[in-house]
Amino acid sequence: MPLQPFERVVEKHGAIVWRVCRAIAGPNDADDVWSETFLAALRAYPTLRPGSDVRAWLITIAQRKAIDRYRAALRTPVPVAVLPEVTESGQAGAADGHDDELWEAVRRLPPKQRSAVAYRYLADLPYREIGELMGISEAAARRNAADGVAALRATYQAADEASCQQGSSP
Repeated sequence: MPLQPFERVVEKHGAIVWRVCRAIAGPNDADDVWSETFLAALRAYPTLRPGSDVRAWLITIAQRKAIDRYRAALRTPVPVAVLPEVTESGQAGAADGHDDELWEAVRRLPPKQRSAVAYRYLADLPYREIGELMGISEAAARRNAADGVAALRATYQAADEASCQQGSSP
């Protein structure tokens, strides 16, 4: 069975890969990681074996590109011309509508949990494929996703309780 045109691959899997890129790399780097993913995939596509799981292959590339971006960011200083606006809670404001608190909670997850949550809930991959992508068992993939979601819920529950306590104080 010959490979389908690469444009169809992008049409079919582009949105899922973008959601994974956004979850792993964050909202600021998602577009760049997505582009790097598909550039690398375009170069390697002619050598892909027919019958391969293209979605899993693309997500693997996306994960590696996100890791590359993260490592490069650690080595690059980021100057800022203007400090971010501070809200009443003392947090930097999110003028663009992004939930900075959520992304910060996701960034604090251990890498395996962050990846498992992204693969499961954004790419809608089954745990078997997640385990293959991460080089772990299906059960370990399920555990990492469950632990990641539990950590995110705990973070938001603690944040909700803190905001309720602040709101009720005189």
